Amino acid sequence: MLEYRITARRIDAEGSVANAKMAEVKLDTGLAGSPGAFNPAELLLAAIAACMIKGIERVAPILDFRFSGVEVGLHAIRQDAPPRIVSVDYELVVDTDESDRRLELLHQNVRKYGTISNTIAAAARLDGTIRRKS
Repeated sequence: MLEYRITARRIDAEGSVANAKMAEVKLDTGLAGSPGAFNPAELLLAAIAACMIKGIERVAPILDFRFSGVEVGLHAIRQDAPPRIVSVDYELVVDTDESDRRLELLHQNVRKYGTISNTIAAAARLDGTIRRKS
C-alpha cells in the first residue's frame, strides 16, 4: 500500500502553510478568507483536478493516446447542515486530434483508476464530461 504524508502549520490568524516533499502550498484558514491561498474546498477541487490530469498522464502511453494539453474545470456544491460537499461537477478539456470514441475511452480510464476521484465519488456525487479543446 502507498502512504502519503504532509505537514501543515498555522502562520497567523489569516493563513497556514502545508508542506510535502519540497513543495509548499498556502492555505486560507482564516475566518475572513484570503485571496492569495486555497481554502479547504478549493484544495479538495485542486486534488481532484490533479488526480485527473495525473490519470491522463498515466493512461495516455498505455492507450497510445496523443494529446498536447489538458484543462479541468470543477464546481462543487456545499450544504450547510451538516456541512459537507454534496456534489462535484467537472469538465475535462483535452487538446487532441483523437477520435470521440478514444476520447471517451480516456475518460473511462481516468474515472476508473483515479485514487482521489474514486474517494470523492464514494462520499459525494462526482459527475462530469470530457471534450476536445476547440
